[in-house]
Amino acid sequence: MQNLVRTHFSLFSKFTLVGVLVVFTLLPTYAYPADAVKLKPFILAAASNSGVDINTTLQTVTKKLTDGGFQIVGEYSPYNTTTIIVVTNDALRSQAALSSKGAFGAIQRVTITQVGNEIQVAYTNPVYMAQVYRMKTDLTDVKDKLAAALGNAGEYGPEEGLTKEDLRDYHYKFLMPYFTDTLELAAYSDYKTALDKVEAGLATGIGGVKKIYRVDLPGKDETVIGVGMSGPNDDCSGDAYIMSRIDFKKVKSTGHLPYEVVISKGKVYTLPAEFRIAINFPDLSMMGSNSFASIMCAPNSIKTVLTKAVGGKLE
Repeated sequence: MQNLVRTHFSLFSKFTLVGVLVVFTLLPTYAYPADAVKLKPFILAAASNSGVDINTTLQTVTKKLTDGGFQIVGEYSPYNTTTIIVVTNDALRSQAALSSKGAFGAIQRVTITQVGNEIQVAYTNPVYMAQVYRMKTDLTDVKDKLAAALGNAGEYGPEEGLTKEDLRDYHYKFLMPYFTDTLELAAYSDYKTALDKVEAGLATGIGGVKKIYRVDLPGKDETVIGVGMSGPNDDCSGDAYIMSRIDFKKVKSTGHLPYEVVISKGKVYTLPAEFRIAINFPDLSMMGSNSFASIMCAPNSIKTVLTKAVGGKLE
């Protein structure tokens, strides 16, 4: 079944574009109660044209986060107009440990992005992500702490937003993967061996993949490691390559980055790009400019570079 699901963007090579359009047009639509709460993946903390630069804003935001009880586990600048701060705290780690594959929810991402003369400070929406990762708690406490530290000027991302029910059973389109359809990158005899192999592989920088952060979950053999992908030779696994095509709105969705891999016991896995990209950009069109078609090569490319980086074997 997983092989069928992971036909991902190769649907374009198996069907005519017209055929794909017909299939998607015929898919049923669903009506939700008028009072159903719609969530969006990102929260804008503040946007300013005051002339303060990214570095000064970074210092201010960093202090606010640490004063607010968050630990900074990594920073990443995939391109010169942005810096991403990865944070965690005891609540995130302990709540992530409660559920299967909860490691994806052990961190939140805070972003500082320059758009023209404007500096945008934003962060991933913990409540949205808790639903995506099917966690046992909704991380409202974490959302409140981020809002207290940085502010909350409103959620953004897709125009309509998605309900909690949408998010817990999310997939982009027919034949696309769900959260449970994780992509196994490598398998080792035990957790320690797997962790050592992944750390060693990432240290080499093979395929332009580098370690950004690491968070170990309490009470279980599970770790999440965030990775940046530079995409050498303009390879379409690159973060800058992908974001230049899909992050085109005025308020930037920089918090999509960085990607992550999870080590659980002896297994190393990640989320397939067809899910991982779509969940942060659910309103991207299938075709046209600034669409999934514009990054059609990304899923297989990401799978290839991550598999190599963690010491796995390609099929």
